[in-house]
Amino acid sequence: MKTNQEFLDQAKKSLSGNWGIAIGGHLIAILILGTIQIIPVVGVFAGILIGGPMTVGLAYFSLRLAKDEEARIEQLFVGFNDFGRTLGAYLLVAVYTILWALLLIIPGLIKSMAYSQTFFILAEDAEISADDAIVKSMDMMDGYKWKYFFLAFHFIGWSILSVLTLGIGFLFLIPYMQVSTANFYLEVKENYEQQQHNA
Repeated sequence: MKTNQEFLDQAKKSLSGNWGIAIGGHLIAILILGTIQIIPVVGVFAGILIGGPMTVGLAYFSLRLAKDEEARIEQLFVGFNDFGRTLGAYLLVAVYTILWALLLIIPGLIKSMAYSQTFFILAEDAEISADDAIVKSMDMMDGYKWKYFFLAFHFIGWSILSVLTLGIGFLFLIPYMQVSTANFYLEVKENYEQQQHNA
Protein backbone atom coordinates (compact mmCIF):
# COMPACT_ATOMS: atom_id res chain seq x y z
CA MET A 1 0.00 0.00 0.00
CA LYS A 2 1.32 3.42 -0.92
CA THR A 3 1.84 6.04 1.75
CA ASN A 4 -0.41 9.09 1.98
CA GLN A 5 2.52 11.24 0.93
CA GLU A 6 2.77 9.18 -2.26
CA PHE A 7 -0.91 9.85 -2.99
CA LEU A 8 -0.26 13.57 -2.54
CA ASP A 9 2.87 13.55 -4.68
CA GLN A 10 1.06 11.57 -7.36
CA ALA A 11 -1.76 14.15 -7.35
CA LYS A 12 0.73 16.99 -7.83
CA LYS A 13 2.28 15.14 -10.74
CA SER A 14 -1.10 14.49 -12.38
CA LEU A 15 -2.16 18.11 -11.92
CA SER A 16 1.06 19.48 -13.35
CA GLY A 17 0.09 20.94 -16.71
CA ASN A 18 -3.60 20.29 -15.93
CA TRP A 19 -4.24 22.94 -13.27
CA GLY A 20 -6.35 25.02 -15.65
CA ILE A 21 -8.90 22.31 -16.46
CA ALA A 22 -8.80 20.99 -12.88
CA ILE A 23 -9.51 24.39 -11.33
CA GLY A 24 -12.08 25.27 -13.99
CA GLY A 25 -13.97 22.01 -13.60
CA HIS A 26 -14.13 22.08 -9.82
CA LEU A 27 -15.03 25.78 -9.81
CA ILE A 28 -17.94 25.18 -12.20
CA ALA A 29 -19.26 22.33 -10.03
CA ILE A 30 -19.00 24.42 -6.85
CA LEU A 31 -20.69 27.41 -8.48
CA ILE A 32 -23.55 25.25 -9.76
CA LEU A 33 -24.12 23.61 -6.38
CA GLY A 34 -23.69 26.87 -4.45
CA THR A 35 -25.89 28.96 -6.73
CA ILE A 36 -28.75 26.47 -6.73
CA GLN A 37 -28.76 26.13 -2.96
CA ILE A 38 -29.18 29.88 -2.35
CA ILE A 39 -32.41 29.98 -4.36
CA PRO A 40 -35.20 30.73 -1.86
CA VAL A 41 -37.43 27.84 -0.79
CA VAL A 42 -36.63 25.39 -3.60
CA GLY A 43 -32.85 25.74 -3.36
CA VAL A 44 -32.34 23.15 -0.65
CA PHE A 45 -34.42 20.54 -2.49
CA ALA A 46 -32.80 21.35 -5.83
CA GLY A 47 -29.38 21.02 -4.20
CA ILE A 48 -30.29 17.57 -2.92
CA LEU A 49 -31.60 16.53 -6.35
CA ILE A 50 -28.41 17.43 -8.18
CA GLY A 51 -26.06 16.55 -5.32
CA GLY A 52 -25.74 12.88 -6.27
CA PRO A 53 -25.18 13.33 -10.01
CA MET A 54 -22.72 16.18 -9.46
CA THR A 55 -20.77 14.23 -6.82
CA VAL A 56 -20.46 11.26 -9.18
CA GLY A 57 -19.46 13.65 -11.97
CA LEU A 58 -16.74 15.17 -9.81
CA ALA A 59 -15.51 11.69 -8.91
CA TYR A 60 -15.38 10.74 -12.60
CA PHE A 61 -13.60 13.99 -13.51
CA SER A 62 -11.07 13.55 -10.68
CA LEU A 63 -10.41 9.94 -11.64
CA ARG A 64 -9.59 11.02 -15.19
CA LEU A 65 -7.02 13.45 -13.81
CA ALA A 66 -5.62 10.84 -11.41
CA LYS A 67 -5.23 8.33 -14.24
CA ASP A 68 -3.51 10.96 -16.43
CA GLU A 69 -6.37 10.68 -18.91
CA GLU A 70 -8.10 13.55 -20.69
CA ALA A 71 -10.40 15.49 -18.38
CA ARG A 72 -13.19 17.56 -19.92
CA ILE A 73 -15.81 19.85 -18.40
CA GLU A 74 -18.72 17.80 -19.75
CA GLN A 75 -17.53 14.85 -17.63
CA LEU A 76 -18.81 16.72 -14.58
CA PHE A 77 -22.34 15.90 -15.73
CA VAL A 78 -22.01 12.16 -16.43
CA GLY A 79 -23.95 11.43 -13.22
CA PHE A 80 -27.10 12.87 -14.80
CA ASN A 81 -27.03 10.04 -17.35
CA ASP A 82 -28.01 7.76 -14.46
CA PHE A 83 -29.95 10.21 -12.32
CA GLY A 84 -31.95 7.75 -10.22
CA ARG A 85 -28.98 5.63 -9.19
CA THR A 86 -26.73 8.57 -8.32
CA LEU A 87 -29.46 10.41 -6.42
CA GLY A 88 -30.33 7.21 -4.57
CA ALA A 89 -26.74 6.71 -3.48
CA TYR A 90 -26.48 10.33 -2.35
CA LEU A 91 -29.63 10.05 -0.25
CA LEU A 92 -28.70 6.67 1.24
CA VAL A 93 -25.20 7.83 2.23
CA ALA A 94 -26.66 10.96 3.81
CA VAL A 95 -29.37 9.06 5.72
CA TYR A 96 -27.03 6.30 6.92
CA THR A 97 -24.41 8.82 8.06
CA ILE A 98 -26.97 10.95 9.90
CA LEU A 99 -28.47 7.93 11.64
CA TRP A 100 -25.05 6.78 12.84
CA ALA A 101 -24.17 10.32 13.91
CA LEU A 102 -27.36 10.47 15.99
CA LEU A 103 -25.90 7.67 18.12
CA LEU A 104 -22.57 9.41 18.62
CA ILE A 105 -20.30 11.68 16.57
CA ILE A 106 -17.47 9.11 16.38
CA PRO A 107 -19.60 6.29 14.87
CA GLY A 108 -20.95 8.80 12.36
CA LEU A 109 -17.42 9.83 11.40
CA ILE A 110 -16.29 6.21 11.08
CA LYS A 111 -19.27 5.37 8.87
CA SER A 112 -18.73 8.42 6.69
CA MET A 113 -15.21 7.14 6.01
CA ALA A 114 -16.59 3.67 5.30
CA TYR A 115 -18.96 5.17 2.70
CA SER A 116 -16.31 7.49 1.24
CA GLN A 117 -15.55 5.44 -1.87
CA THR A 118 -19.19 5.06 -2.95
CA PHE A 119 -19.18 7.79 -5.59
CA PHE A 120 -15.88 6.70 -7.11
CA ILE A 121 -17.34 3.20 -7.40
CA LEU A 122 -20.47 4.55 -9.10
CA ALA A 123 -18.34 6.65 -11.45
CA GLU A 124 -16.46 3.56 -12.63
CA ASP A 125 -19.22 0.94 -12.60
CA ALA A 126 -22.41 1.78 -14.49
CA GLU A 127 -24.02 -1.52 -13.51
CA ILE A 128 -23.68 -1.53 -9.72
CA SER A 129 -26.70 -0.43 -7.67
CA ALA A 130 -26.56 2.42 -5.19
CA ASP A 131 -26.86 0.10 -2.19
CA ASP A 132 -24.28 -2.35 -3.54
CA ALA A 133 -21.86 0.52 -4.14
CA ILE A 134 -22.19 1.52 -0.49
CA VAL A 135 -21.63 -2.07 0.66
CA LYS A 136 -18.61 -2.37 -1.63
CA SER A 137 -17.21 0.89 -0.27
CA MET A 138 -17.51 -0.46 3.28
CA ASP A 139 -15.77 -3.68 2.27
CA MET A 140 -12.99 -1.81 0.45
CA MET A 141 -12.41 0.53 3.40
CA ASP A 142 -12.05 -2.30 5.92
CA GLY A 143 -8.64 -1.66 7.46
CA TYR A 144 -8.11 1.64 5.63
CA LYS A 145 -10.33 4.09 7.54
CA TRP A 146 -7.52 5.52 9.68
CA LYS A 147 -5.31 5.91 6.63
CA TYR A 148 -8.11 7.82 4.89
CA PHE A 149 -8.65 9.92 8.02
CA PHE A 150 -5.01 10.96 8.12
CA LEU A 151 -5.06 11.72 4.40
CA ALA A 152 -8.02 14.05 4.96
CA PHE A 153 -6.37 15.48 8.09
CA HIS A 154 -3.39 16.52 5.97
CA PHE A 155 -5.54 19.17 4.29
CA ILE A 156 -6.70 20.95 7.45
CA GLY A 157 -3.68 23.25 7.57
CA TRP A 158 -4.01 24.02 3.87
CA SER A 159 -7.71 24.79 4.41
CA ILE A 160 -6.85 27.33 7.11
CA LEU A 161 -4.31 28.97 4.80
CA SER A 162 -6.91 29.03 2.03
CA VAL A 163 -9.33 30.88 4.30
CA LEU A 164 -6.60 33.43 5.04
CA THR A 165 -6.25 34.04 1.28
CA LEU A 166 -9.95 35.00 1.22
CA GLY A 167 -10.78 31.66 -0.33
CA ILE A 168 -8.49 31.95 -3.35
CA GLY A 169 -6.36 29.07 -2.09
CA PHE A 170 -9.35 26.73 -2.34
CA LEU A 171 -9.16 27.02 -6.13
CA PHE A 172 -5.96 24.97 -5.92
CA LEU A 173 -6.68 23.00 -2.75
CA ILE A 174 -9.99 21.41 -3.80
CA PRO A 175 -8.62 19.81 -7.02
CA TYR A 176 -5.54 18.71 -5.06
CA MET A 177 -7.76 17.06 -2.44
CA GLN A 178 -10.02 15.45 -5.02
CA VAL A 179 -7.21 13.96 -7.09
CA SER A 180 -5.38 12.78 -3.96
CA THR A 181 -8.49 10.95 -2.75
CA ALA A 182 -9.00 9.55 -6.26
CA ASN A 183 -5.47 8.13 -6.04
CA PHE A 184 -6.37 6.64 -2.66
CA TYR A 185 -9.46 5.02 -4.19
CA LEU A 186 -7.52 3.51 -7.08
CA GLU A 187 -4.98 1.97 -4.69
CA VAL A 188 -7.60 0.61 -2.29
CA LYS A 189 -9.62 -0.76 -5.21
CA GLU A 190 -6.56 -2.56 -6.58
CA ASN A 191 -5.84 -4.10 -3.18
CA TYR A 192 -9.48 -5.11 -2.76
CA GLU A 193 -9.62 -6.76 -6.20
CA GLN A 194 -6.40 -8.62 -5.45
CA GLN A 195 -7.85 -9.91 -2.19
CA GLN A 196 -11.03 -11.01 -3.98
CA HIS A 197 -8.94 -12.80 -6.60
CA ASN A 198 -6.86 -14.61 -3.95
CA ALA A 199 -9.88 -15.58 -1.82
